Amino acid sequence: MDTQSLSHSRYNCTYHIVFIPKYRRKVMFGDLRKEVGEVISKICKMEEVKIIKVATLPDHVHMYVSIPPKASVAKVVGRIKGKSSLMLFDRHPEYRDRYNRHFWARGYYCETVGNVNEETITKYIKEQYERDRLEGEPSK
Repeated sequence: MDTQSLSHSRYNCTYHIVFIPKYRRKVMFGDLRKEVGEVISKICKMEEVKIIKVATLPDHVHMYVSIPPKASVAKVVGRIKGKSSLMLFDRHPEYRDRYNRHFWARGYYCETVGNVNEETITKYIKEQYERDRLEGEPSK
């Protein structure tokens, strides 16, 4: 994936995020499954989160997203889960009472996704240090 930019930075911050409905209920079948996907994409657009891939399964949601570095992953996930549950309860009031005003479980899983490992970074830093040291020496 290409890097993205803000006014003073370039970034490639991608994450794999997974979260589940409360008590891992298999509530997301049929039309509700489609609505959950629509609601999540609408909220991501509001939060300036770029969706690379999203999958709404019967008992959990997988998201592969790019989040700007100015935003905390925890806050973004909290907003997605909080706003989506409110929007879903507005569309389907019967779920509000059935699930005691809690659609999503409290936790989530998150991992960074990238094509650079620790070895590559340390090698790059070492090469930059060597190049800077060589450029800093006076010419003979």
